[in-house]
Amino acid sequence: MTDQNLTLLTDFYELTMMQGYFKNHSNPTVIFDVFYRSNPSGSGYAICCGLDQVIDYIKNLHFGEEDIAYLRSLSIFDEDFLEYLRKFHFTGSIYAIPEGTVVFPMEPLVKVIAPIMEAQLVETAILTIINHQSLIATKASRVCFAAHGDAVMEFGLRRAQGPDAGTYGARAAVIGGCSGTSNVLCAKMFDVPALGTHAHSWIMSFEDELTAFRKYAELYPNNATLLVDTYDTLRSGVPNAIRVFQELKEANRMPQKYGIRLDSGDLAYLSKQARKMLDNAGFKEASICASSDLDEYLIDSLKTQKAAIDSWGVGTNLITSKDCPAFGGVYKLAAVKKDGIFVPKIKLSENQWKITNPGNKTVYRVYLKESGKIKADLIALAEEKYSEDNPLMLFDPLATWKKTYLPAGTYKMREILLPIFENGMCVYQSPSVMEIKEYCAKELNTLWDETRRLINPHEVYVDLSNELYQIKCALLDNLNANNHNEK
Repeated sequence: MTDQNLTLLTDFYELTMMQGYFKNHSNPTVIFDVFYRSNPSGSGYAICCGLDQVIDYIKNLHFGEEDIAYLRSLSIFDEDFLEYLRKFHFTGSIYAIPEGTVVFPMEPLVKVIAPIMEAQLVETAILTIINHQSLIATKASRVCFAAHGDAVMEFGLRRAQGPDAGTYGARAAVIGGCSGTSNVLCAKMFDVPALGTHAHSWIMSFEDELTAFRKYAELYPNNATLLVDTYDTLRSGVPNAIRVFQELKEANRMPQKYGIRLDSGDLAYLSKQARKMLDNAGFKEASICASSDLDEYLIDSLKTQKAAIDSWGVGTNLITSKDCPAFGGVYKLAAVKKDGIFVPKIKLSENQWKITNPGNKTVYRVYLKESGKIKADLIALAEEKYSEDNPLMLFDPLATWKKTYLPAGTYKMREILLPIFENGMCVYQSPSVMEIKEYCAKELNTLWDETRRLINPHEVYVDLSNELYQIKCALLDNLNANNHNEK
């Protein structure tokens, strides 16, 4: 990210709108919200991810001379506007939910407060970064949940939609729970474990499978995981692996970690048979790793079948989130500053889920004190304050008769939308990827098991404060009245 100027990583209409604001001498301070409308992959939650790359993008935002020359060549932008771009830098403020936090539909993941020309420009890049990494982090958390604590390795680089998707997707997968990645560039950039074994081509390049296993075990005495399905898993692969392990044991050179990998066939049956063979030969500590087009549903099924697998290499279905390839985050105008006051704005739609929440908002997470689990999230106006010493009434903003009363002292609240940039200056230090991974694991533990299940999960409610709800209703009433008068 820092080696490339991504300022032109934007939709063309952002620039044409910017010139329109410039020519009309209209550059009010506005608020835009980034949010999404439904959880990916049928999940009961999502994992917010990508903030560190957003920070890099904002810090390096500038139009270089080559950018100006290119825009001039389009014969659309006037010289006075191009001169403005030459001096452009971000002066606004950004609030965001930290990476690794569990999040839910409709709540602001990122809030941009800036002159409209600046806020408009950054829309596309913020969305592509947050949408992609949040999607993969969410998928990874589901895969790891299905693995019930077994190690899950991200193996998807060769099937990713390009180098950036493979590298930043692997970063997100580690945050979501993976133990490491096969992507060496990602491992180097973000200081995460680089993991892997060997390919079938290694076996095939030798005269026989046994020689290939011996040579590999010689080269890597601390981690000898042998791929056993090149020719015949149970008649050749596993017996040859056992023979190599026996030779190492006799030579007093047993690796610290050793085992086999299965990459094809009936993984439940083969793993059970391989486990018996390894155990009978005295190698009960040998691990069995499985790959082969895995996803959370197949892993869950293999677990149900009591497959003898203790680590998983997951590639295509994870790095592409194959069953749900888009996160669906949007960037919507919520308020415009006029005479020093933010005037709430709302977008109407025939679809009630596409009606936006207006105003300058923040997000509070409400936990039940007894269990430490999430009860609900509350979207409130930024100036609203709450005390845990007072009772709290929550209500569904769509079905308002559904109410939850929390007595004082029975709940805890935490504001999760934090300042990242203030007046153009970054005020937030991103943790390391492994620190975010640890934080994400704690976040996932605040979810009820019913919310984490893979199929038909329980919904965590995202409610509106009464004050915000009243503002939204008033705006809708006014718009409906105006539309009626016009007709």
